[in-house]
Amino acid sequence: MVDKMIGPCLVSVWADPDVGIGTYYIILEPPEGAALPEDVSVEIGVQPISGRLAEARHQAKRENLRSRVQFKAEIPFDAQERWLTRIILNSSRGGGEATVEVDVTPPGYGRWDLLLYLFPFLAVGFLWLKAFLRRRSHSKASPG
Repeated sequence: MVDKMIGPCLVSVWADPDVGIGTYYIILEPPEGAALPEDVSVEIGVQPISGRLAEARHQAKRENLRSRVQFKAEIPFDAQERWLTRIILNSSRGGGEATVEVDVTPPGYGRWDLLLYLFPFLAVGFLWLKAFLRRRSHSKASPG
């Protein structure tokens, strides 16, 4: 969800919903010509679309960033399936909520993910370099 007006704030939500712990980042911006309320708070409600569990609510914690107002929430997910997420915003100047569906995915291998996904590209690059060097050495060895 990007740049959705909820109550007195323009809200963007970035999520990495993995089985185990999913992370949500909620970025708040004031509408043009206004300021954000100082007492703004964010709560996230999650529930499987299947309805097998009741909605669980989690308070997002405000992060200390200089350039923007951002909240972070770590949400436990017990299964890989589609979940309904409610972003609930409260402040003295009003509040509101928005819903979005997310696909909870299996967790990756952490830092090994990059190496695992990069390996085929490195292998092709190595083979190309080897062929290039072989061609170069053959062209130097044969007289013109």
